[in-house]
Amino acid sequence: MITVKGSSYQHCDGITRRGFLTAGALGLSGLTLDQLLRAEAAAGIGSSNKAIINIHLDGGPPQMDTIDLKPDAPSEIRGEFQPISTRLPGFMISELMPRTGSIADQLVFIRSLVGSTGRHDAFQCQSGFSPSDMASVGGRPAMGCVVNKLKSSPADVAPLFVDLMQGRPLVRNSARPGFLGPGYKPFRPDMTHMFPRELEDGMKKELAALGNHHTVSLTLNEQLSAQRIGSRRQLLAGLDRLRRDVDRSGMMDAMDRFSSQATEILISGQFASAIDLDKEDPRVVERFTMDANKVPGRHVTSDHPGAPLKLLMARRLVEVGVRCVSVTFSDFDTHSDNFGRMRQMLPIVDFGLHALITDLAERGMLDDVSIVIWGEFGRTPKINGKGGRDHWPRVGPAMLAGGGMKTGQVIGATDRQAGSAIERPVTYKDIFATLYHNLGINPFGTTIVDPSGRPQYLLDSGKRLQEVL
Repeated sequence: MITVKGSSYQHCDGITRRGFLTAGALGLSGLTLDQLLRAEAAAGIGSSNKAIINIHLDGGPPQMDTIDLKPDAPSEIRGEFQPISTRLPGFMISELMPRTGSIADQLVFIRSLVGSTGRHDAFQCQSGFSPSDMASVGGRPAMGCVVNKLKSSPADVAPLFVDLMQGRPLVRNSARPGFLGPGYKPFRPDMTHMFPRELEDGMKKELAALGNHHTVSLTLNEQLSAQRIGSRRQLLAGLDRLRRDVDRSGMMDAMDRFSSQATEILISGQFASAIDLDKEDPRVVERFTMDANKVPGRHVTSDHPGAPLKLLMARRLVEVGVRCVSVTFSDFDTHSDNFGRMRQMLPIVDFGLHALITDLAERGMLDDVSIVIWGEFGRTPKINGKGGRDHWPRVGPAMLAGGGMKTGQVIGATDRQAGSAIERPVTYKDIFATLYHNLGINPFGTTIVDPSGRPQYLLDSGKRLQEVL
């Protein structure tokens, strides 16, 4: 909970914003988040509604068990799942994804994603680049951090980039700002109490090495008033003036900017209200709530059936002005028991994706919100001795939805074993070029300056997917 006490004040539209702000009821006493947003929209407060929800399937999803089944391949390749029909004539997907099949006309299925760096994190799915690109000056920034740089203001009542990723992408800081510096890092709320996800032993050590500041706690002392926050900021500004004067790297200014924005976010109330699902209509929450009894078992590092609620939170964040939201579903790293683990994970993803797309469509938001679903690579066509599938950077699956794109189509094809792209290869940068286009940003004509003072285009290669535009 967040409680910030202070005097009330009044907007020009006559609405009084209470001085106490509590997560879930933050902002305007007695008003739901939807009512608050409508009131502020009527007062002329708001920004572009174009947004990205980036869904990462942590570990690398198996293409031949999801959207590129090969029923005529040998048993050691085709696996255990049967293909089912979809709303697209002649196109079939896994029997574990019936809800996705029922809205296939609202998706773009990409069966030929190539160019994976083979790295076991989500950085390429966040940026399009290899972690080694420009590593000498801090590395390339994630797309959300770029949007922060181009579009954000310290007066924003919600961060433009929110990272809800857990597991491996969190531990490896996949949504990092790179050479842009910490002032443009994502807002990363601590969600462990809402969506518990056990880490592998090795990742626990990596997480411990990050210290206590890899996530943002949304808990403040309930006696901390808005006036005291303001006084503290003035005091810190005075104490930091000398250090800022002698700092030649710009780091102090970056931290000032991030701290200022974080404070505005906390005291505005909209962001905290958005992540409090208790303030959502119970009927909508039910739509995103999966029956746990329909999910067989749970691998120790996998998400539980409550994970689709992450996507409801993502939608609520977009409503308050967040432009990029990253979400993870874990764990697709199926070196063993691939089919048992897919029986658990694919129904969760299937349920959540259907709920998100139908919810956005009913709210009239789907044309403004672009959704991408993918992983860091695919999995091996041949099943190994442990009944698993190993890493396969050569080709992988992806899906797109929303954003005003031309959906109801399948792009690309693989060979008879789903091992290589033989038709219309699509790169990670191609997809990012498309996503930037959907946000109204030209990645080949827009530059950001690196620490050496040189302008860098947002993308150095790739082409927009003309089929979907």
